[in-house]
Amino acid sequence: MIYTYKPTGVCSRNFVFDIKNGKIQNLEVLGGCNGNLKGIISLIKGMNVEDVILKLKGIKCNQKNTSCPDQIAKALEDLKNGK
Repeated sequence: MIYTYKPTGVCSRNFVFDIKNGKIQNLEVLGGCNGNLKGIISLIKGMNVEDVILKLKGIKCNQKNTSCPDQIAKALEDLKNGK
């Protein structure tokens, strides 16, 4: 299943998830900190959606109330909740 999400409050402009059987197969990100996001993507590939949410939810970037990892968690929560 391909799922697209537009994050808010961060430098990244778009997330495109590939999820199969509740696991992250791939994530493509437009914008953001290229190296950091490549690292995050590498770490979450193959993980269960629930586990990714638990690990990334609530992470903040500098003085912002959110971050790219937090927005990834929010995107996955929205998907899980049928939004």
